[in-house]
Amino acid sequence: MLYLDNAATSYRKPAEVYLAMAKNSIEYSMNAGRGGHRLSIKGEEALLDSAEKLCGLFHINNPSRIAFTMNATYALNMAINGIMQTGGHMITTSMDHNSVLRPAHAHGDYTVIQADETGLVHAEDIEAAIRPDTRLIAMTHVSNVCGTIQPVRTVGMIARKHGVLFLLDAAQSAGCIDIDVNDMHVDMLAFSGHKGLMGPLGTGGLYVHENVPLSPVIRGGTGSRSESLVQPDDMPDMLQSGTMNTPAVLSLASAVGYIQRQTPYAIGERERCLAADFISNIENMDGVKLYGLKNGAGRNGTVAFNINGMESQEIADLLSERYNIAVRGGWHCAYKAHETIGSADSGAVRASFGAFNHKRDVLKITDAVWNIVKNKNYITG
Repeated sequence: MLYLDNAATSYRKPAEVYLAMAKNSIEYSMNAGRGGHRLSIKGEEALLDSAEKLCGLFHINNPSRIAFTMNATYALNMAINGIMQTGGHMITTSMDHNSVLRPAHAHGDYTVIQADETGLVHAEDIEAAIRPDTRLIAMTHVSNVCGTIQPVRTVGMIARKHGVLFLLDAAQSAGCIDIDVNDMHVDMLAFSGHKGLMGPLGTGGLYVHENVPLSPVIRGGTGSRSESLVQPDDMPDMLQSGTMNTPAVLSLASAVGYIQRQTPYAIGERERCLAADFISNIENMDGVKLYGLKNGAGRNGTVAFNINGMESQEIADLLSERYNIAVRGGWHCAYKAHETIGSADSGAVRASFGAFNHKRDVLKITDAVWNIVKNKNYITG
């Protein structure tokens, strides 16, 4: 099957990740940091080494400020609930994933900044929404629906200027866009390990700057200060309760090593070029509707489209069953984003190119879309 669902998860991983998963499952299936024996200590040291590798990727100074989670959703909830549980106002955007919008909605006092029809959020609109009691700005780096890249550095500068914390959702950008938490003025960075970072499923993390007054939302055993019923307030123990998936986290570190050798810029540029070629091929087909930015500079490797007269899931099913191509239809856990770009009726077909796709893959999905368009009346009956 031609796999073009990399925005959901990268299906193909670098070879060293598969080797690391096998090796680490044998050597590191212990409870890291939960004992004084050398195997437990070895596991804790390996987790720290993994955090150090991520520090190199994100330009983070202190590896202890990274807590590993099972995905970006957990990281985002830890950040939002950990800040907003004591009250205040929060700002997010219409292009954000439900991993941000649902905890914001549960909190209650929040403002959603409307993006334009290309999915682009304008930083001045965010600044205009800041109130005296605004505590947090949370936004996605890249839309998981249409691939629009947001002006996060400008937003980070605005947040810093007004003394508001800035949480960046890097689920769609980590590994394929250069991220510098200092240059972007990011106070908290939530990332997924299994998408652009090309690590195993069930991995992710949250970076928390030293000056962020984050409170834990999950409490339990940390292997430290066991005599106290109060959760430790030092990182990463504050956010890492319970047994860690050490083999998977260490395998993620192997993926990070691969990305650093290739560079996020080179990987991202490859994906953008493939997406640009696909857009160029289908944008003038009769009945095909494209969403998001048409040029390549402000987008990543994700392309959202529809075919007039057909449901998005129907198109995705046809691509899977008749053409052996994996894409995703529907609303992608981001209904407000679809409302914004004009695809709320049935969602959109999302084709997301990854690090291991090729130009021949562009030709294959282009031919498939053309055949569906040409035979649409026959298909829909």
